[in-house]
Amino acid sequence: MVTGVILAAGQGQRMGEPKQLLPLGGKPMVRHVATTACQAGLDQVIVITGAYGAEVAQVLQGLPLQVIYNENWAKGQSTSIQKAVLSIPAQCQAVVFLLADQPLVDTQLINKLLRSYHETKASIIMPRWNNQPGNPVLFDMKVWRSALLQLSGDEGARQIMRQQQGLIHYIELSNGQMFLDVDTQVAYDRMQKVWQEMKK
Repeated sequence: MVTGVILAAGQGQRMGEPKQLLPLGGKPMVRHVATTACQAGLDQVIVITGAYGAEVAQVLQGLPLQVIYNENWAKGQSTSIQKAVLSIPAQCQAVVFLLADQPLVDTQLINKLLRSYHETKASIIMPRWNNQPGNPVLFDMKVWRSALLQLSGDEGARQIMRQQQGLIHYIELSNGQMFLDVDTQVAYDRMQKVWQEMKK
């Protein structure tokens, strides 16, 4: 069993507004990410909310997923990861972490991570483009559960990946579009442009 976890608890401080709720093609970004996750080969999808928890839950209505509120969201992304790990069923073999502001990630990439996990048995699997690693990232729960629960601050699981370079299995991408996220107005404008191009 593999669980997908969408991290959607942030306040969007740099953006000045909740980026997970920004519209893209008429729907909030988090709805796109959640729909993709639900359509991929994941066995379960969990969304961790925090700031704007009620609003995020509202826009996800009707999707086959579980919304969990992280009351400690202000202490950083690590608290959302911990909340997710503690909420995942014991029989879960691996978890795939997705970001609510990366709506260009598609089902194909998520399924590649899953396929790669079953084939290679690697304990960390992530995509890479032009030597730059990105999200989503898969962690084997047997190997990394306790390390994920010990994370701190707003850096998320990057702490683990920096220290464990040799254990990471990479999936090479042909372009870096899927890594686009929205931290600034400029990035949001670019995202909209790329989205329109892709949907033509």
